[in-house]
Amino acid sequence: METRRLARLIKFLREELAVPAAAIAIGLRHREQDMSQLPMILWQYGLITLDQLNRVFDWMETV
Repeated sequence: METRRLARLIKFLREELAVPAAAIAIGLRHREQDMSQLPMILWQYGLITLDQLNRVFDWMETV
């Protein structure tokens, strides 16, 4: 995932889903090379709900 798109994803997570910065930081530390895995990592660690994960995927399809 390109840097600009990652920044937009993080902004969406913070502003639209109210995901705490600490939760995002955890996800970023545990991600692989592919930034697109960040939403799945957040969900796997219980940092976002399944509904929020679905909203992130819907958002990702539109950007």
